[in-house]
Amino acid sequence: MATIEKSTVIAAPAEQVFSFISEPTNLPEIWPSLVAVHDIAPAANGGSDFKWTYKMAGIRLEGASTTIEFTPPRRLVVEIKGGISSTTTWRLEPDGNGTRVILHVDLTVPGKLFGRLAEPLVMRENSKEAEVILANLKKRLEQAG
Repeated sequence: MATIEKSTVIAAPAEQVFSFISEPTNLPEIWPSLVAVHDIAPAANGGSDFKWTYKMAGIRLEGASTTIEFTPPRRLVVEIKGGISSTTTWRLEPDGNGTRVILHVDLTVPGKLFGRLAEPLVMRENSKEAEVILANLKKRLEQAG
């Protein structure tokens, strides 16, 4: 299992950030490789479970996301199955007049899908993608405010 962790500070309250990231229909707006989310259903813990379509290195992947922790406005943990399985944790912490958003991803790159030699490439691409997700989230929420 590999880990990626990135963070940024957004000039918006944690409640606004949490509300945005916990709504699955918002995710394709900030997540470049996320093509679509569908079959959204309320999770028992207050979050949402949904299916998704993702495109990485020209390969189309399908899978499902399950909310395993939903603690507004501080923590959202989503388990992702399909293609590359992962656990994505969003942590939101006060930072001055804004919110520090920490995106932590634990992922497993399946050798049969990408090949063992491709793991460093997949990790590099996912690391870049995490940076872009946070930059897009920052831009979107700071423009909205």
